[in-house]
Amino acid sequence: MIYFDNAATTLIKPDTVKQAVQDAMERFGNPGRSFHAPSMAAARAVYAAREELARLVGLDDPLNVSFTSSATESLNLVTDAILDEGDYILTAAASHNSVLRPLYRKKCVVTAAESQDELISLLNSGPKAVIISHGSNVTGDLDDVTILYKACRERGIILVLDAAQTLGGFPVTADMADTICFTGHKSLFGPQGTGGIMMTRRPEIPLKVHKTGGTGSLSFEKLQHDRMPELFEAGTLNSHGLNGLAAGASFVRELGVDTIHKREMALTDIFIEGVKDLPGVMIYGDFDRISQKYAARLPIVSINIADMDSGELAENLWNDYNIAVRPGIHCAPLIHKTLGTESRGTARFSFSWFNTEDEILAGVEAIRAYALREQERHGG
Repeated sequence: MIYFDNAATTLIKPDTVKQAVQDAMERFGNPGRSFHAPSMAAARAVYAAREELARLVGLDDPLNVSFTSSATESLNLVTDAILDEGDYILTAAASHNSVLRPLYRKKCVVTAAESQDELISLLNSGPKAVIISHGSNVTGDLDDVTILYKACRERGIILVLDAAQTLGGFPVTADMADTICFTGHKSLFGPQGTGGIMMTRRPEIPLKVHKTGGTGSLSFEKLQHDRMPELFEAGTLNSHGLNGLAAGASFVRELGVDTIHKREMALTDIFIEGVKDLPGVMIYGDFDRISQKYAARLPIVSINIADMDSGELAENLWNDYNIAVRPGIHCAPLIHKTLGTESRGTARFSFSWFNTEDEILAGVEAIRAYALREQERHGG
């Protein structure tokens, strides 16, 4: 099998991640609930995971990292903690439904900008917050959030960053946003069911409690306190998964995010150069910066071939070549409306540190075969 669906989840994980999960399954009790060895082992592992994530982005206090089950849960919790019904919010057309749907559910007034220039120009219209996906999971295009955050800070606007596609595979730092929501199972090479929230300016930003229950402390209080990290962490944490996440984050940190990104973009470069001139192949996104080897983007390439449906292309790739890609809308409806692909979606190729050049070339040859077949079928 050739696995090119890493933007959905990284299938191939470092051995250290697998071992960490196995070790946790054998040793961990409930973290933070007692003083016996299994409970303390789990508690120490959870704190070590906070430290790894904080270290990765340069966040001073590990206790400003809360853990959740996913970036989706993180964005729901942050939306409820920060916003009120009817608030005016800016987002981007490239944003994922994990950004959009919590805003719609909250009955916010939402404007989605189609470019960063448009987004920055709209800051003067008085939004309470900007909530965006850092990188598009459809095109791989990135916003320059350093510029955006500076503009937000100057106007007192909260910036929430969905870093599901970037943390671990592209430089993400604590000075890029007020809140960073992330997942563990993509570029951090962690297990599914792990994710979190980093509050970079806590306690400057007031937050409301919207997840409540047992925290292992202050049990006689009727209402849960609003301190990090327990603010978002009622219930038993997934210490097994978080031990694996810590190992994945450590793997990323030791290799270096820049090293990982450079390799993944080198693979992307090979793929783009191989398919961009094939008949009938359409590539979506900004790939004009060839001289920079696509330095400021993600290792994601969405394509279509002639009039093939993206689902048909993905199914054929799997059946004919055992190549795994993701077809469809990718839970990002607004960007597909912008691209004009809402009726058939796109077939998304997304690459990882563990992919090889030979796999990329095999993918190119498969696309070449379909492109030539479609050209012949249409009398070309």
